Amino acid sequence: MEGGIILRRIFLLLSFIFLISIGWTYIDDKFNEEKVVSTFDHIKEDVQSFIQSGELEARITSFIMAIQTIIEDLKNEPTSPNKLAIPEKIKEPELTPPLEQTFSFYNTEIGETKQQVEEVLGEPQRVSYNEYGLNWSTYHQNYQNFIEVMYNDSDQVVGLFTNQNIISSTKNVNLGTTKDTVRAELGKPLARIQKGFVYYQLQEDSNYDVFMLDDSYVTIFYDIHEDNTVTSIQLIHKDIEESKKDFYTKASEQLKEGFELQMFDLTNSTRVNHGLNILTWDERVRNTARKHSSDMAENNYFDHTNLEGQSPFDRMLADQITFSVAGENLAYGQFSSIFAHEGLMNSLGHRENILQKDFDYLGVGVAFNSESHPYYTQNYFTK
Repeated sequence: MEGGIILRRIFLLLSFIFLISIGWTYIDDKFNEEKVVSTFDHIKEDVQSFIQSGELEARITSFIMAIQTIIEDLKNEPTSPNKLAIPEKIKEPELTPPLEQTFSFYNTEIGETKQQVEEVLGEPQRVSYNEYGLNWSTYHQNYQNFIEVMYNDSDQVVGLFTNQNIISSTKNVNLGTTKDTVRAELGKPLARIQKGFVYYQLQEDSNYDVFMLDDSYVTIFYDIHEDNTVTSIQLIHKDIEESKKDFYTKASEQLKEGFELQMFDLTNSTRVNHGLNILTWDERVRNTARKHSSDMAENNYFDHTNLEGQSPFDRMLADQITFSVAGENLAYGQFSSIFAHEGLMNSLGHRENILQKDFDYLGVGVAFNSESHPYYTQNYFTK
C-alpha cells in the first residue's frame, strides 16, 4: 500500500507541475508577442479558444496516459528472484495436549516414528547434519510453524526444537513464560552436565535452563530483552545426549555445513516471528564468512577486524560483493547453532543485525579450531 501511495503522490505532483508549465509558457509567450496593455485580453480570448478546441483536454489526457504507463511499468517490473517479501501469515496448527511427555511441538512427541511425524508435517524443507552425529529435519511453511526434528537410526524421534507458537505442555510453560514461572513449574534446573570425566557447570544466571524430564534433557532458552521470557525450547532424549562423549563434536565438513544451514534457518524463523522479510542465502558471501571464520580459528583470535586490518566490509568488497548496507555477526565456542543463535539474540548489537529490516541476503561461514570449537561468521547485506 505504501508504494501505491507514493506513486499517487508523484502523479499528482507531476500533474501540477505540468499544468503550471503549460500556463507559464503560454503567458510568457504572450508577454513577448504583445504589448503589456493588451496582453490579458488576448490571453483571455486565446485560453477560451484553447479550451473550447479540446486541445487542452487532449494534452492533459496524453500526459496522464504517459504517467500511467510509467507507473504500470514500475509496478510490473519484475522483482529480483532473490528478493523475498514478508511472508503471508499461515494458520497455526490446532494443538492437542501431549499424551506421554511434558512437551509436544506441532503435536509431535519424543518417541514417535518418522512416519507418524511426516503424516502431519509432510516432507522436510531441509535435512542437515548436527552435533549428535544425526540430522535435524527442518519442517516449516515459509519459516512459519517452524520445527526441527531429530530421528535415530530406527526413525524414532529423539530430538525436537522450536522457537514458534506450536508448543503444547502439561505444565504452564510456553513461549513468553517468565523464567520464574518456568522454574516454579518444572522445578530446579540442573546445575551441571557430565561428559565422560568432565563436568560442565551451568550458570545460575545464564540465558537458558536445562531440566531432566521424561528421560529427556529439556533446554529452555530465555530472551533477556523480553524480560527473561521463554523464546525457544529444545528436547534431546537422554540416550542421545549421553552418547555424545564430548561437549564439542569432532570437526568435519559435514558438521560445518550443517551448522551454517541451521543458523541460516534459525535466523529466518526468528525474523518471521518479528514480522520481517525472509533473507536469501548468498553463496558468495558464505565463502567470505567462511574465510574469516577459518582465519580466526587458525590464528587464535576473535574480532571483526582481521590481522591484516580488514573490516567485514573490506573483505566483502575484496570478494567483489557490492552492497548498499551490510553487517556482520560473530560467535565462538557454543555447542551448536541453536546455542549460538540464542546467544546472539541476547546480545543487543547482534540482535539488531538479525532483526535488521533492510537486509536481504545472508551467508554463514563456520570453521573449527584444533579443539573442534566452532567459529561462526554471519555476513548480511543488501545490494
